[in-house]
Amino acid sequence: MALLRALGLSHAFDYPLFNSLTFTLEAGEAMAIVGVSGCGKSTLLHCCSTLLEPNEGEVYFNGTLLYGKDSNHALHVRRKEFGIIFQSHYLFKGFNARENVELAALLADSQIDQSLLDNLGIAPVMHQKIGELSGGQQQRVSIARVLAKKPKIIFADEPTGNLDSLTANEVMDVLFEYVDTYKAALMLVTHDEKLAHRCNSVFALRDLGLQRI
Repeated sequence: MALLRALGLSHAFDYPLFNSLTFTLEAGEAMAIVGVSGCGKSTLLHCCSTLLEPNEGEVYFNGTLLYGKDSNHALHVRRKEFGIIFQSHYLFKGFNARENVELAALLADSQIDQSLLDNLGIAPVMHQKIGELSGGQQQRVSIARVLAKKPKIIFADEPTGNLDSLTANEVMDVLFEYVDTYKAALMLVTHDEKLAHRCNSVFALRDLGLQRI
């Protein structure tokens, strides 16, 4: 059974973004979505990750409808099963780096994996306040915070947009390793086609539809 199944998704704001999209995301799969700015990539990710209910269509996680009669179901799935990474880190600035990661782990009844901190290159700065970290360090802490939850699906919206190319690839190595180790899945939105092609499948969002490339 697919971890995520989207059936007939459509959404529009002032103009249509996508129409009748159907696709699946399997355990162990990394899927990238590329496209021009404003085409609806982030909106599609939001619809799949419980942040935005689509105008039409259905989203299933592990065979269960996300946007069903129980309004708390989507919130529960987001907290326990989904990890969402944004280009902006949204860290708690009054906490140090470790406290930010520990909070996420605590809410998910999980433990911090020291090797995760080592692989992201942030172990030496975990005692520092968020405001003392560079932008790249803050982004890597935010990724550690998400992975500390042990999510089944990672939704990543331009997660390396603030990182140099070397660091971006190192961070993506961590995400791919996580997907492989935990039989999780990754849905990646990016402008970086080289990064996108490191995924198992790449789709372009254009002309209201998804086209495999």
